[in-house]
Amino acid sequence: MLCTKLTNARILTMDPDHPVARELGIWQGRIFGLDEAVASLPAREVIDLQGATVLPGFIDAHVHLPWTGFKQNTAGIAGCTRVDDALAAVARAVARKNTPGAWVSIVGYDQRALGRHLTAADLDRVSQGHKLYVLHDSGHGCVVNTAVLDLLPADVPHENGFLAEGAMGAARALRLPYSQEELTEAIGRAARTCLAEGVTACAEAGIGGTLFGHSPVELGAYQLAREKGLLPLRVQLMVSADRLRTVAAHEADGIPKALDLGLRTGFGDDWLSVGALKIFTDGGMMARTAALSAPYEGLDHGGQLQDDPEVLAQSIVDGHLAGWQLAVHAIGDRAADVALDALERAQRLRPRPGARHRIEHAGLIRPDQLPRIARLGVSAVVQPNFLRYFGDDYAAIMGEERAPWLYRGRGFLDHGITLVGSSDRPVTDGSPLRAIQFMAERASESGRLIGPDEGIAVDEALYAYTMAGAYACHWEDSAGSLTPGKRADLVVLGDDPRRVEVSRIGGIEVVATYVDGRESGKPAA
Repeated sequence: MLCTKLTNARILTMDPDHPVARELGIWQGRIFGLDEAVASLPAREVIDLQGATVLPGFIDAHVHLPWTGFKQNTAGIAGCTRVDDALAAVARAVARKNTPGAWVSIVGYDQRALGRHLTAADLDRVSQGHKLYVLHDSGHGCVVNTAVLDLLPADVPHENGFLAEGAMGAARALRLPYSQEELTEAIGRAARTCLAEGVTACAEAGIGGTLFGHSPVELGAYQLAREKGLLPLRVQLMVSADRLRTVAAHEADGIPKALDLGLRTGFGDDWLSVGALKIFTDGGMMARTAALSAPYEGLDHGGQLQDDPEVLAQSIVDGHLAGWQLAVHAIGDRAADVALDALERAQRLRPRPGARHRIEHAGLIRPDQLPRIARLGVSAVVQPNFLRYFGDDYAAIMGEERAPWLYRGRGFLDHGITLVGSSDRPVTDGSPLRAIQFMAERASESGRLIGPDEGIAVDEALYAYTMAGAYACHWEDSAGSLTPGKRADLVVLGDDPRRVEVSRIGGIEVVATYVDGRESGKPAA
């Protein structure tokens, strides 16, 4: 007897051998069969979906769950367009804390909305003896007050209290790490948000590191979340490269650096596993720290690399030699050059054709870089919603020639590069459906078309959030399509994204999300 049978549905399987079905049977968390294979079988539960559309659960290949969860419960200044209004919101958060000497965190900061950066002097006016840490929405910078600056080493660079990239890490290091209980609660909040948007599996983009890590024992928080029933979707964890250390492994292993015990990509199970090694090469476009080969329009600089190019390259090579899949954060084209040079070098030293290395973001890729990415077999893990929400700004700072190269779609596919959809939540909206809409129409919220020739078909965009995501995470044998034998992770939608106007895709209702054959929010049978 089947556990569940879904009937009267438009099932888009993403499996070319059986692309569309009407019925789907589930047994012990797996897809048992489709259509005639299950039509005559009894089931403990039969659900008539009344013509709704069913897809494989969306896979978000690049997220930040703890950051998302903390942001949901932290005072913020998002929506403020005047410096005085932002400072008033900070003052209210300080008043609620009312513990002079303590840290007060603020989120939702974006200098573009305010017309200028906040400064340490601004924050000093409202700090009331507290240490203020105002996180930039990109995650690549923060503004702190003088009480924090006074604690930093004298050689930490800042601009009137704004700390970018590694300098921000120095400020983070002054604070106690979050507890595993705090992390667990934040992870659970973020996971529920993902489920509500049809996401059944995700890749956490960097734990334990200086820039985005929250604790030196952060992996344990995910284990605790699972033990407490607060991890209702599948999570693969990227480990920050700065957690590797020099090891005295046997010379035949050829491993210069590793995590303790040689832990690497692939450890874990269907619910929680270790994925790629996360390596940062540059910053972000919102903070103007993405590393470009030519200056930003209207500015006298082209961003910055996270370190000396050779140091970055050696990190990439060491990770490859240690057997890791690599997820190399490279937003600007200069950063992509550094990443590609290092990946080529690594593959020459020890060929690993099946490594499935990834470039995270691939925000600005020149035409000449596309063949190199294809030749290396590297996936491009993009965030379409960046251009949906920030596209007008990004196009302006790139200029007419470079704007069409932003967060490409068609260019990657035409070169045979695996195009993977993701969100980078909470940097911006995490909805896969809204991202899929952008991938097809290439229109920002204002209606501006950004590189319209990079638009792709809706089917191709759906693939980027299902099978391509599974491939990027080494899950293609168990996820990404509704194929018998795979995990019964699926999303029920109020309409078919392929049949509605493209402009309506982002508004399609997520009716239900199933993980392991059970609807989220419902107890096990």
